Amino acid sequence: MSQAFQLCILRLSAIGDVCHAVAMVTRIRKHRPDIKITWIIGKIEHQLLKGMPGVEFIVYDKKGGKEAKEAVKQALAGRVFDAMFVMQVALRANLLSSVVKAKRRIGFDWARSKEGHWLFTNERIEAVKYAHVLEGFMGFADKLGIPKDDALQWDMPLDDEDKEWAKSQTESLGKYAVISPAASKAERNWTVHGYVAAAQHLIQKGYKIVLCGGPGPLDLAISEKIMQTPDIIALNLVGKTSLKQMLAVLADASLVIAPDTGPAHMATTVGTPVVGLYAHSNFRRTGPYLSQECVASVYDVQIKGQKGKEWVYLPWGARAKGKDLMTYLLVQTVLKKIDRALGELDTE
Repeated sequence: MSQAFQLCILRLSAIGDVCHAVAMVTRIRKHRPDIKITWIIGKIEHQLLKGMPGVEFIVYDKKGGKEAKEAVKQALAGRVFDAMFVMQVALRANLLSSVVKAKRRIGFDWARSKEGHWLFTNERIEAVKYAHVLEGFMGFADKLGIPKDDALQWDMPLDDEDKEWAKSQTESLGKYAVISPAASKAERNWTVHGYVAAAQHLIQKGYKIVLCGGPGPLDLAISEKIMQTPDIIALNLVGKTSLKQMLAVLADASLVIAPDTGPAHMATTVGTPVVGLYAHSNFRRTGPYLSQECVASVYDVQIKGQKGKEWVYLPWGARAKGKDLMTYLLVQTVLKKIDRALGELDTE
């Protein structure tokens, strides 16, 4: 009996990117359950994906320095993989990949091979023009000849315990929408006035509003400012959930409103429509994959103003600069996108 095909995946971060990678892993597991998958992943990201069926995780703590790299090396000692997906181009990830022994080391195409990425690979995925990050990740599955699916699937590991916790928090609300107001950088966040207006708009339509977010200072600060407007937030869960508990809350929501941040992509994995709020990056590349038509964006105008060219004539992934770009995103623009998303829900 021949040995199972051994695949190692290296994608450490961030939350949105590992959500995109889950779609690729789900595709591989669906068509090739015989492939044994080992995923080297970041410590925080593992909190969301631990328990994912058919996947062995090796956790890397980027704050651990040389010791963390050595721990990965020891965990994989004596193993040689048939293929490795080097799915991150940051130098730290490239260097970490060097401790893994693999016959095929598959990396990104030349255009995306930054920080010496090509030195750590011996094969490259196909270059695709204007590819969303998720589509780019699918190029790795293509290299193994995995059949393509008509519809995406995500094997997100949600325990009954997490679902029950979420229901205990939200079942008295009836139908609700989630606002996850904070990204990792303050410049990506929309205005407090804007979030309040969006909440009031949804309340008029009969929805209760739930705030979600992590325990970081940006999340807490903006949620506190939103809470200063009375009678709009029915439940504030910012800093009060695990990632899996947050995913369960997002799964039962009618709608999620979020800037360029992880919960937008978490919501996508569980089929919840997302109104994404964008200014600095091209939502066609990094926006919520299944809700592109519901994204409210000023990116096109901002990048043309800064570069003198429309985005189609610039390098894919070019970012607009500036701390106040999100202030150009008009409330009325976002409200129209909310109506569009809810209209899609009503016709299902």
